Formats: sequence, structure tokens, C-alpha cells
Amino acid sequence: MAEQTAPQRAGEAAGGSVITAGAKPDAAVVRDALGVGIAVGLSGFAFGVTSAGSGLSLLQTCALSLLVFTGASQFALVGALAAGGNPYTAAAGAFFLGVRNSFYGLRLSQLLVLPRAVRPFAAHWVIDETTAVTLAQPTRRAARIGFTVTGLTLYVLWNLTTLVGALGAEALGDTGAWGLDAASPAVFLALLAPMLKTTTERVTAGLAVVLALGLLPVLPAGVPVLVSALAAPVVLFMKGRDKGPGPENAKDSGTITPEGGR
Repeated sequence: MAEQTAPQRAGEAAGGSVITAGAKPDAAVVRDALGVGIAVGLSGFAFGVTSAGSGLSLLQTCALSLLVFTGASQFALVGALAAGGNPYTAAAGAFFLGVRNSFYGLRLSQLLVLPRAVRPFAAHWVIDETTAVTLAQPTRRAARIGFTVTGLTLYVLWNLTTLVGALGAEALGDTGAWGLDAASPAVFLALLAPMLKTTTERVTAGLAVVLALGLLPVLPAGVPVLVSALAAPVVLFMKGRDKGPGPENAKDSGTITPEGGR
């Protein structure tokens, strides 16, 4: 009996809780999740200041953080408005930038397997940071803890600091001089960079950056973000062309097959 139970208790912690092989202690998951949630949540102050400086009211600024809750899209929206862009173009750019969260949701739904009644509320927390923390966990239990702690911490702090930032924007004077609008995009890039593991992913990201920056001086505010989305289909098309004809097309293309046929 001792031999049968030994593998199950191989990861037993000092406090007596059993940790299965490859699992991660709950305290470690909570610590990592809190670290991400607090660090990113504090940047809501930058959004509050930037949003107020671009002309949005306190109510509008807080509503964006409460209802939209995706920093990159929020900054894209207020940045385009501050630059004099058309509100519809600014909203479209923010929307398409936020579409990535839908793809995150497809992956996280398979990993978390949450009860049906909880899913609509959990969907609101599907963002870059919660996805990064969740995918880094080795077990479903750890993934659920990481997602919940990161989402809750970040949502509360982001909204509180948004309010503080919007209220304090007037005291800061010229918000553009502080460069606070770069805070959230910088965090987004820091989270994204380690996830670009293949050449295709790196080339797509690089082309998107070149398109966005290159078109920024010549297109209305908000439009370069939309155009940069074309990087993905362009890279995939070029990659497909480089592969040449597949085995199923070898006969039609005149390629010599291994059997010696034509």
C-alpha cells in the first residue's frame, strides 16, 4: 500500500497538502498573479490622465475602463481622438485591436472549462495579462487561480487608478509632455514579445509595426492600426508561395516522384 501511495504524495508540501507531479503550489500562483495584476493595474492612472487630456469627461473615462477593460484598445481610442481623428475611425481601430481577446477566449475556454453561468462574467476579464498568466500554469487548478486572481486584481486597480488619473489630470497640466500614453502599449509589447517564438510570428509582428509607423504621417488617426492588420494575410500568402507545389500537385507540375514517375 505504501508503494502505491508514494507517487501520489511525491509532491507533498510542508503543510501537508498534496501536490501532484508537475503542479504548482497555490501560493506561488497567487504571488505571480498578484505581481502582474498590481504592476499593470497601476498603469490605469496613465489612461485616466491621457483620456481626460484628450477631452473625455470623467464619466466617459471611467465607463471605458469599467465596460471596455482592455488597455491597448482604450489607449488607441483616446489617442486617435486626441490627434483629431474621426470618432468612428477611432472606435473601429480600438475594436479591431480588441478582437484579439476573442481568440484568447477560444483557448482559455478549453483550458479553464468554467461553469456556463460564470462564462459571461469571465469573458470580461479575457485580456493580454490574464491570458499570459493562465497559459503559463501547468494544471487546470493553477490556471483557474491565476486567471481569477489576475483578473480581479487588475480590474479593481485599473478602475481605481483610472479614476485617480482622470481626477488628477488637471493638476498635471499638459499630459502629452509626460508621455503617459505609452505606458499601456509598452506593457502590451513586453507581454507579447516572449510569445513570438516562430519566424512567421516575428515577421508578421515586424511588418505590422512597419505598416503602422510608416502610414502614421499620411493617414488619419486610427487608420494605420487597421491597415497593420493586413500583415498577417500578407505573410501567410508569401509563406504559402515559398512552399511551392505540394505532393498532391507533383504530377500536375511535372515534378519527378520518388517512384520514378512523372
